[in-house]
Amino acid sequence: MSTNQIAISNDDAIIESALKILESRILYSSDSPSMTCPQASKDFVKLQLAIYEQEVFACLFLDNRNRVITYEEMFRGTIDGASVYPREVVKACLSHNAAAVIFAHNHPSGATDPSQADIAITERLKKALALIDVRVLDHLIVGDEVTSFAERGLL
Repeated sequence: MSTNQIAISNDDAIIESALKILESRILYSSDSPSMTCPQASKDFVKLQLAIYEQEVFACLFLDNRNRVITYEEMFRGTIDGASVYPREVVKACLSHNAAAVIFAHNHPSGATDPSQADIAITERLKKALALIDVRVLDHLIVGDEVTSFAERGLL
């Protein structure tokens, strides 16, 4: 193993340890932070999703005070798309007893402009979750930056 490979392995181990610490502080703390601050949500999902080379769709499930219940990566796709099934998202919300949800997915290309497919699935999910009184607070797209549907007025 070359010195360069060892350095990369050490960096990966440090990043993995940092992610575990962050996750434990956000997800398992008795005073779990509220995700009403868009920057906190953006920072968290960027750390989780920026590493993937294929699209991954995830949900942050929140209680009625917008505190994190859990984070779950729900669907995986290819380099330019992932199939998202509203039925499975509804089931997960009910399973976690979520009052609200923040969607997130990555664009491996780095571009974070929402596609028509991104807008359409967000609307389908929002309508499905409204039937069970679960609020959709945001949909974040992770790439070179993080784009918020809420900040763009798309929700």
